[in-house]
Amino acid sequence: MQNVDEDTITQIVLARHAEATDPRLKQIMTSVVQHLHAFARDVQLTEEEWFKGIQFLTDVGHITDDKRQEFILLSDTLGLSMLVTALNNRKPMGCTESTVFGPFFVENAPQYQNGDDVANGAKGEPCFVTGRITGLGGEPVPNARIEVWQADSDGFYDVQYEGATHNHGRGMLRSLADGSFHFKSVTAESYPIPHDGPVGRMLNALGRHPWRPAHLHFMIDAPGYERLITHVFRSGDQYLDSDAVFGVRSSLVADWRRHETGRAPDGTQIDTPYSTLDFTFVLNRASATVESRAA
Repeated sequence: MQNVDEDTITQIVLARHAEATDPRLKQIMTSVVQHLHAFARDVQLTEEEWFKGIQFLTDVGHITDDKRQEFILLSDTLGLSMLVTALNNRKPMGCTESTVFGPFFVENAPQYQNGDDVANGAKGEPCFVTGRITGLGGEPVPNARIEVWQADSDGFYDVQYEGATHNHGRGMLRSLADGSFHFKSVTAESYPIPHDGPVGRMLNALGRHPWRPAHLHFMIDAPGYERLITHVFRSGDQYLDSDAVFGVRSSLVADWRRHETGRAPDGTQIDTPYSTLDFTFVLNRASATVESRAA
């Protein structure tokens, strides 16, 4: 019979993992136990605080559904998502940096041709987006799969609207033979992450705001290259230095150039102000290991 107390509990728990057959799982769970126990000792965690923590995580689970992933929001706002992204996406100098995936990506977004209107009715000022996909040596990357998604001018993604059945502000297109692409959407605006739940209450208690700077999401896949998940941020946004999810990288900040009424980049006459964005994405070559996994 082992005597379990505050001095012996950690090693007793770890001893129970001795028969784990998955070495990586054993490594992770050993570290989790050690760090959790060290945290409790460091802050002298009370039973009341422990219960409040359990209730908080329970609330996070209850509010999570197929349209709202509160656990990702929690991870994002604690900086864990960005840390994991940085650890797993080290790239050579000159490659486009990765940033957080976010909770609003949707599988099977509609397919568009270059030049199409990806906004598909999303609210906002028109924006014409152009760009190129290249490798680190400047070589064009044709037929790259480009997924884009963004919030509308009210700060909402399509999936946040009750009863939404249409895809607005998201879609998939392919780069052309020279690696270029172009599409129409709406001008990105800053917006708050959902803060009417437990994560929002946490931010408020910590004196933090829930705002993200204006950005457009991209996920780019091409054979022979590593997948790129990133944002392009709008220069001049007031939240660039205090992004609620720590996702901003200076190399990902670009100018949305504003234009008055007149002839738009697609040749049509436009009677409202609009913006243009141009950005080049530089992909990193995939290792043989990564390529074999993708095959």
